[in-house]
Amino acid sequence: MTVTMVLVWVIILIGAIVLEIMTVQFVSIWFAFAALVAVILAGLGTPVWAQLLCFVAVTLILLIATRPLVKKLRGEYVRTNADMNIGKLAVVTEDVINERSLGRAIIGGVSWKAVSEDGEHIPEGSTVVIKDVDGAKLIVSQK
Repeated sequence: MTVTMVLVWVIILIGAIVLEIMTVQFVSIWFAFAALVAVILAGLGTPVWAQLLCFVAVTLILLIATRPLVKKLRGEYVRTNADMNIGKLAVVTEDVINERSLGRAIIGGVSWKAVSEDGEHIPEGSTVVIKDVDGAKLIVSQK
């Protein structure tokens, strides 16, 4: 049973490391550390229930203890001035036709590339609502 549990925990450890490498989101790294503790416990012949309990406890402790650090490292989304246009009205100055990459709208005296949110054709002179900003492009829908 000891060898089997060591193998199970090693598989979980490797799986968590691979998942972390693939995502780089600090999601599964805590499981990897907890699995490492469980591998050691399994190697020492600790009962399975104690291995599981330690796995869960180490995961929770690491998650709680490192959450502020991870949050600080990842940073928070910073709104830009362009994001402040979301929900405002703009006037279409060139027909918005997504299929042909055409379309411009003006807001606050600034002309922006515009695309329709749902793919519909929006004629010049229409008033639109800005749904999102993607780089230097407004995502709009008819009012």
